[in-house]
Amino acid sequence: MRIYKYPSKESWNSLTKRPTINQKDLTQTVSRILDNVAANGDRALLEYTKKLDKVSLNTLQVSSNELAAAQKLVAPELKNAIQLAYANIYRFHKAQQQKELPVETSPGVKCWRKAVAIEKVGLYIPGGEAPLFSTVLMLGIPALLAGCKEIVLCTPPQEDGSINPAILYTTKLIGITKIYKVGGAQAIAAMGFGTSTITKVNKIFGPGNQYVTKAKEMIQQQGTAIDLPAGPSEVLVIAGQTADPSFIAADLLSQAEHGPDSQAILLSNNTTTINEVQKQLKSQLEKLPRKEIATKALLNSKAILLDNLTDCLNFSNLYAPEHLIIATSNPAATASGIVNAGSVFLGSYSCESAGDYASGTNHTLPTNGYAKNYSGVSTESFCKKITFQQISKQGLLNIGGAIELMAEAEQLQAHKNAVSIRLKKITNEQA
Repeated sequence: MRIYKYPSKESWNSLTKRPTINQKDLTQTVSRILDNVAANGDRALLEYTKKLDKVSLNTLQVSSNELAAAQKLVAPELKNAIQLAYANIYRFHKAQQQKELPVETSPGVKCWRKAVAIEKVGLYIPGGEAPLFSTVLMLGIPALLAGCKEIVLCTPPQEDGSINPAILYTTKLIGITKIYKVGGAQAIAAMGFGTSTITKVNKIFGPGNQYVTKAKEMIQQQGTAIDLPAGPSEVLVIAGQTADPSFIAADLLSQAEHGPDSQAILLSNNTTTINEVQKQLKSQLEKLPRKEIATKALLNSKAILLDNLTDCLNFSNLYAPEHLIIATSNPAATASGIVNAGSVFLGSYSCESAGDYASGTNHTLPTNGYAKNYSGVSTESFCKKITFQQISKQGLLNIGGAIELMAEAEQLQAHKNAVSIRLKKITNEQA
């Protein structure tokens, strides 16, 4: 992790840049994958699984026997932990369902909105070396609460061609049965275009690497909605003088171990804090099974010494982190100025891992600065809002004149006539 001391504000923009693959090469690679899947469907998916995942499959869908067998392979302690997380995530996301009341905007003019579930949704669950069964909870529970009629789940297979048992246990817990052994950009293509095996969906959810993120961006241009740009994971920590260096280092490493393109940022107004965190990073890194991955991520990471906590706050808002940890003596006061962040963790004991697993908030969050204009996934993400209105005769009399004037000013005579013809009938009836 490189240390920057009191960088000028003119240099802040360059310090907020994330590590990226060459965009031209990335776009070309993903475009070829999307085109191949669109043209060749399941055959392309099986070929990519063999080439990229080193697994030869005869079928893509997880069978009911595989689903049942997996339930016996998950340790009781892990099942209990998943169930605890399920309860907390369900409780938090259930509270997001609020019925809106009709509003009478003018006498006789009533307007309201209704939340309607998106019928077909696709969930992408990263797998491979780090099978994220927690993401099944984060996406599956709000989809269940919203009432989506069809839920399709794609996740890459393990080396033996199976899906991690914890992922299958969690899908069964939620009630998802359409599970497919396909990962990467090709999984996004499959859900976006549909194949003979995999249903075309209306919206795709889920985090992933830069290939997955680029595939989501490109599939959105072809008519399938996505949740948000959710690429490589990132964390920013604002650490004051009272912060525990061992806690901070652990939080930075928890993101660094996600992947070599992840990023961890430490901001502080205290030199001692930064130096002590550096020592803890070296010590804790040696004990990590994913040391090699975390080490590469730390090469992309930064520790920045700034004049004061206000500067730390301003830099954080410019960076717009996916995860923001505030470890200061008064974290609530510091947090009051936050305007750009995916999810915020206040105080020494609010570790980011809690949000990743079991506190209740969603861990599918905007990365790469998109927290400036995107929210994390919620129950509402799986719904569309339809507006309704009902206007009485008196209501049209109240607003009709204004509509006529506005339509005429825009030179849209048919719009005006749609009102005028009704007003004329009302006037004749009252004569």
